[in-house]
Amino acid sequence: MSDGSALGNAPKGVWLEHLTWPDVRAWLLGDVVVVVPVGAIAKEHGHHLPMNTDYVTARELANRVAARLPVLVAPVVSFGYYPAFARYPGSQHLRAETFIALLKDLLGGLITQGAKHVVIINTGVSTEPPIRIAVRDIFEATRVRPAVADIRALGKRAEGQLRQRHGGHGDEAETSTMLAIDPSAVRMDLAKPDYGSLDDVPTTVFHQPVVFRPGPTHPLDESATGVRGDPTLATAELGEALLQAMTDDLVDGITKLFPHAGCGPHPEPNFGP
Repeated sequence: MSDGSALGNAPKGVWLEHLTWPDVRAWLLGDVVVVVPVGAIAKEHGHHLPMNTDYVTARELANRVAARLPVLVAPVVSFGYYPAFARYPGSQHLRAETFIALLKDLLGGLITQGAKHVVIINTGVSTEPPIRIAVRDIFEATRVRPAVADIRALGKRAEGQLRQRHGGHGDEAETSTMLAIDPSAVRMDLAKPDYGSLDDVPTTVFHQPVVFRPGPTHPLDESATGVRGDPTLATAELGEALLQAMTDDLVDGITKLFPHAGCGPHPEPNFGP
């Protein structure tokens, strides 16, 4: 596959969960690219966004990729490693070793069933290191080399439209994205700028762990609302621009990494289950 326009009459992508198992087998026999979205279904995003923001975003991005490429989309991995938010009521967090084991079981199962090309769309940040470990272990065990796209690397061409000073969580970008996907889920009347004390944090080459909590606390951790950024600046138009840019990046990456992958289900062979 080269790009969405070059596929001719090839079928578009499908969600694995909507198929029967013989249908899934036919897709896997077609040497398809399997997309595995990762996004929290229960993680705090301030007072104005639902806890399933990452899940909704992961599903939307996968839907948009499937509208342009004949991929097989696995169910969203909706629980993961989110230590910065575990203290907020309702936020569900797995230990890193649990999340890694979950990913290895899910990816390993798909590969055992015939998946040869696997792409992960990751809408978290703290999930990045454990995903790296999981895919490395999968590669060592199976020689299938999963490709991972992290949301922080996506949609850069649209980020110039952002007006907030700092961001990173429940901010102008995430709120705009949700306004474009499902405006009824966003409570803009409760949105507030919340930069904490980030202006007091020096810029260095070092990474330090963060735990969101109301102040007074360490400047890295301070957040009165569970947000980092200014969601009041969000618009649906910006959200659509971000989603389009992220989808373009994903489609471009998949077609470059897997130019010879299958373009849909393979005819069912004549053998039993």
